[in-house]
Amino acid sequence: MRILQLSDTHNQHARLAELPEADVVVHCGDFTENGTEEEVLDFLNWFAGLPYPHKLFVTGNHDLCLWDAEEIEDLPDGMHFLQDRGCVIDGVRFFGLAYNHPESLIPDGVDVLLTHEPPVMLLDKSAGTHWGNAPLRRRVLEVKPRYHLYGHAHEDWGVMKMEDVVFSNGALADNCNRLCRRPRLFAL
Repeated sequence: MRILQLSDTHNQHARLAELPEADVVVHCGDFTENGTEEEVLDFLNWFAGLPYPHKLFVTGNHDLCLWDAEEIEDLPDGMHFLQDRGCVIDGVRFFGLAYNHPESLIPDGVDVLLTHEPPVMLLDKSAGTHWGNAPLRRRVLEVKPRYHLYGHAHEDWGVMKMEDVVFSNGALADNCNRLCRRPRLFAL
């Protein structure tokens, strides 16, 4: 299974051209700038039109109008809003934790965890500050998903492995919200 990671596109998703082939595309939040319904609808229409059989997304701190949403009606088949919920694709267990929700919601047995927030001290630095979440880090290291995909800290884009977990900060924008990086592709 090939997983394409996007995060922190801040209304610039349409500028992403020639995306690589994948089985699943995930967006780890901050697909809007101001969190308006208009911005969300623009993103959802673009995301639904991508040529991937499975599309998963979680909210970020900018995606305000979806923070309290439990679901989004009429999403196309294969598109999942993982607001504190999971799905299974070809035997791979995905789970998405909504922005700023308690890490205790993350179940055991997850293969791929999507969050917007990074775990503390793991690719979480931006503008000289560590933006990560300490309880999230503890829970991730208890659950030990194969992958923890996130964004939020624009300057600390990268991948690292610790205790058999691959951590990936996939923020595509810099601190001025200009897209400056390519999406990352993982193979499971």
